[in-house]
Amino acid sequence: MPQSEPPPSPWDLDVDPEAGEDLVGVGADLAPGTILAAYRRGLFPMGIGSGGRAPLGWWSPDPRGVLPLDSLRVSRSLRRMLPRFEIRIDTAFADVVRGCADPGRDGAWITPAIAAAYQQLHELGWAHSVECWRNGDLVGGLYGLAIGGLFAGESMFHRERDASKVALAALVEVMRAADDSARRLLDVQWRTEHLASLGVVELPREDYLRRLRDALELAPPVPFS
Repeated sequence: MPQSEPPPSPWDLDVDPEAGEDLVGVGADLAPGTILAAYRRGLFPMGIGSGGRAPLGWWSPDPRGVLPLDSLRVSRSLRRMLPRFEIRIDTAFADVVRGCADPGRDGAWITPAIAAAYQQLHELGWAHSVECWRNGDLVGGLYGLAIGGLFAGESMFHRERDASKVALAALVEVMRAADDSARRLLDVQWRTEHLASLGVVELPREDYLRRLRDALELAPPVPFS
């Protein structure tokens, strides 16, 4: 169960960005309270230097990528893959983050500082991993933050075909099984062509923030609480 929320650093998180502006702040720290307070305001951290290095940026994309829980597209081939994997939650969080942070991946942005910050959030009960296992090996997964009815997806990876998609489908099922699933919010930050093929859509920032405020009133799904 998540512990009480630690206080943020003394940094003004109440930003008022212009429409279409994604980067809305620079600086502050990666303390647990700072990160949690930022997500509650629709912000997330990512370095703006090469490979996600400093300086630390705070982002609020406009538009925002979200996956409606009733819109996940499961192809016939993916449906056949689902039974081939074992899904676990929070049994190998650090390994999932390492898989996502592989510097050989295109667009790698997860620095040691980011990994350490989310590991601390995991130990406090806020960050979670959805893992895809096969024959005793971790072959894919995703991680993110569960705050009320929000799951803020950070990254996912795979070592076997479709393993990350299977983990995403498992996450959707966890969220759909919770009460008030229509009010829950699965945030993926930005819509990419790959994510769009799975059902991700874009919301104007104003709509996202309205949905976020509503989602934060809910309790997390049982596996994340």
